[in-house]
Amino acid sequence: MSKKVYCIAQFQPKAGQEQALFQVLQALEPNTLREDGCLQYRVTRHIASPFAEGESFPIVFNEIWQDMASFEAHCQRAEINAFFERYCLADDGLAAKWNVCVYSDEPEQYDAPVKK
Repeated sequence: MSKKVYCIAQFQPKAGQEQALFQVLQALEPNTLREDGCLQYRVTRHIASPFAEGESFPIVFNEIWQDMASFEAHCQRAEINAFFERYCLADDGLAAKWNVCVYSDEPEQYDAPVKK
């Protein structure tokens, strides 16, 4: 197993702001992909399929980080903090709601090999 961290960051844009929010989120990709611990960082938009009819916010970041320290360092970058301040927390921001969650692929009580 790995120490990788998988992040799903969902965004619900305010009415009429989906394309604008998507473009702002795309602009975060180049610098984030330069981070040493970033393995994947891609903003996506929901598309219709009869084989995937679940509910979701319409814009979702799919992220994979080398480890929790890398993810947490990313979250503290000035560019990321400025994004949340300007586009999520501000009254005139583009996002109505957001939901950021992290996951591990390690089962609980995993008997990881001991490194010598």
